Amino acid sequence: MSDLPAERPVGRTGQPAAGATPAWAASAASAGPAATSPPAAEPGQGEIVGPEGTRSMPQPLPQLLPPGSGHTGSTPLKLLAHLTNTPPPRQTLLRSVARRFRIWTPLVVLLAVVFVVVQAVRPVPGTSLRLTGASSYAFAGAPLPASMPWPGEGQSVAEVEGLGSLGVHGAQTPVPIASLTKVMTAYVVLKDHPLTGKENGPQIPVDQQAANESASAAESTAHVKVGQKFTERQMLQLLLVPSGNNIARLLARWDAGTQQAFVTKMKAASTALGMADTKYTGASGLEETTVSTAVDQLKLAREVMKNGVFRSVVGLPWVVVPGVGKIFNNNNDLVNTGVIGIKTGSSTPAGGALMWAANRKAAGKEQLILGVVLQQHGGTTVSDSLDAALARSQQLIKAVQGGLTSATVVKKGDVVGEVSDGLGGKTPVAAAADLTTAGWPGLRSTIALTPLAGGLPHSAKAGTVVGTLTFGTGSARASVPAVLQKDLTSPSFTSKLTHF
Repeated sequence: MSDLPAERPVGRTGQPAAGATPAWAASAASAGPAATSPPAAEPGQGEIVGPEGTRSMPQPLPQLLPPGSGHTGSTPLKLLAHLTNTPPPRQTLLRSVARRFRIWTPLVVLLAVVFVVVQAVRPVPGTSLRLTGASSYAFAGAPLPASMPWPGEGQSVAEVEGLGSLGVHGAQTPVPIASLTKVMTAYVVLKDHPLTGKENGPQIPVDQQAANESASAAESTAHVKVGQKFTERQMLQLLLVPSGNNIARLLARWDAGTQQAFVTKMKAASTALGMADTKYTGASGLEETTVSTAVDQLKLAREVMKNGVFRSVVGLPWVVVPGVGKIFNNNNDLVNTGVIGIKTGSSTPAGGALMWAANRKAAGKEQLILGVVLQQHGGTTVSDSLDAALARSQQLIKAVQGGLTSATVVKKGDVVGEVSDGLGGKTPVAAAADLTTAGWPGLRSTIALTPLAGGLPHSAKAGTVVGTLTFGTGSARASVPAVLQKDLTSPSFTSKLTHF
């Protein structure tokens, strides 16, 4: 038998089981006082010193792996392997959503922050102005053009400058225009040698050719002598008031060297004005090969009447030129109220012709009326045909002057448009005053709203002028300021965020 004490039962903590008497204690009791303590453990015996000096034997590692794990051993390596190879929990829809939420949420937040910053610093679009009211206005009543006393022959056309055409009658076939040619001659001379205000221009000497031609009984001339000098303004008066053919050719030579070179300039000017059915072959109109249409001549009248010097000359019923005397205008329509020119023309091929201008006050200003009649005939002489052209033109003038009226197209305070800030914000715009304009029954014209030069503000107080409301064009143009009906405010931060 061994001298070692019997193995003592131990609990899970290494202490003796409850109620058990250690073998060594029982042995000590039987041995008497000499054996009061257990024998000391020999080095290397593996005893473990427990609490309060107790001793315990090393115990084997408990079986920690679950049954059926496939591992029967109990070494630490096997335990570690089991812990690190635990299979993941079973995948469910909730777990998938949660995992994706954890992955994508930071990215979405980052993108949202970037979007807010970009939208906040992004330049604000420019403001714009647009018309929201009526884009046109029609004058009430029976249309005036239908009741106009248009000549029964030849070609005729009339308009109110800036308001529109009153009609075109007759086939627009090129025909001889006689002395209406001198209007283009004056236009080219003034274009090459401009005069303004009361300027008289350079001195122009009379050459031998012009002096010789002044005695011709076959054409209209101005009686001048070689060596005389007249200012450019005086030469224009001699050209247009008595309709001097010799002066037309003299001005052509003075301007371009030769009449033919001057005719080249006349052709270029007519092309620039869009006079596609016009052909000039001389400066005076004596040549029947110089042809045009009423519509083409109206284009010239519209342009040349913009020149104040020309306008002042053709409106003269008579003129006194030193060295020549008092000369009467052969346009006797100038004695009638409201008639201001422009030029007569007459010849056997041309019959009677007249380019005319008149005025009539309407809507607080003088309205310019323009017209042309060609190929008019009457009586047995060329002079009779000219009288017919004058009389028929006067009938047209009276009809237009009598038909012109005025109307309030837009009333003060009417909303006519809006300012858009480019981000969805809109501010109404109203007329600052009554828009009153001239017209005639049946006339329909466009209403336009244009922004001020330099652009529109992003913010402004109510009443600030932001544009101009207009009706008509040219000298007939009527306009009033357009103002903000309420405060214009800059786009809000929310508007910037929602702007794409």
